[in-house]
Amino acid sequence: MARKKALIIRFSSIGDIVLTTPVIRCLKEQRPDFELHYLTKRGYRKMIEPNPHISRRHYLKKELSQTLSALRQEDYDVIIDLHNNLRTFMIKSALRKPSYTFRKLNYEKWMLVNFNVNKLDDTHVVDRYMETLAPFDIVNDGRGLDYFIPEEDEVDPSELPASHRDGFVAIVIGAKYATKCLPTKKIIDICKKVDQPVLLLGNKADKTRAYKIRNAVGDKVVNGCGVYNINQSASLVRQSNKVIANDTGLMHIACAFQKEVIMVWGNTVPEFGMYPYLGENGSGIWHSMEVPDLSCRPCSKLGKKRCPKGHFNCMELQDVDRIAELAGS
Repeated sequence: MARKKALIIRFSSIGDIVLTTPVIRCLKEQRPDFELHYLTKRGYRKMIEPNPHISRRHYLKKELSQTLSALRQEDYDVIIDLHNNLRTFMIKSALRKPSYTFRKLNYEKWMLVNFNVNKLDDTHVVDRYMETLAPFDIVNDGRGLDYFIPEEDEVDPSELPASHRDGFVAIVIGAKYATKCLPTKKIIDICKKVDQPVLLLGNKADKTRAYKIRNAVGDKVVNGCGVYNINQSASLVRQSNKVIANDTGLMHIACAFQKEVIMVWGNTVPEFGMYPYLGENGSGIWHSMEVPDLSCRPCSKLGKKRCPKGHFNCMELQDVDRIAELAGS
């Protein structure tokens, strides 16, 4: 069988890239004649470099012309566009190779956000990604998501305080947009109520909030925000007993490890197709924490810096007793 070369494109972000991993795995395992290349932003290199199914990684350069120059040298047989924006259109047009593009459903999302009219079908984004492989007779293997951690990024449990070495609840406190995040007081309440040690995860921007939570709760809480890189954070997620998370990348990474996830919804909604994905044959569990009957949700398909209504009821009215009960049971 003649060797073929495919370029898979997804520029960002953490969760979206993790959600492309079934496409990568299924294509490689069911069509081993394909050599897979992946194009993304350099900031996400730690996530894709360990993936054994990818033969070569390409990173966007400052000038698109530089990126195109490198890609033209590869002479691809096919392009799988899992981002579907103007820049990927320009890349596909310039390379002039057969391409398959996932259904982004921006119009349907816009209708739901602006008019509360739901024209979305009940299809997870992973399954829409997989639709791009239909011409190659690739089927979803039902194994869920992948996340590969290089050995040097594995966190040894002995590095944690003794109280956390036998297990803990991981709480992901950050997200790119504030309207996806539980308020600090809510997290403090959850930490006090849950009957297990707690590890807070997030990036450097979350450190100040994490210190406030740690100071309010005490030694039961360990602050990992800004301490670990994305792969190290993933290692800790894998070691956790359960994960409390909002609509953000580490939630999807938790699903890759088939963890029990308590998913807390803010301004976004499951109808967008970005809910926890465990695969048909997965062993994980997820619980949806969503404030019902809020006509203002979703206020955005991505998120906002602050609640446009000023009340932030989608998070302020979250049932912390139930969240703590699920985490501690």
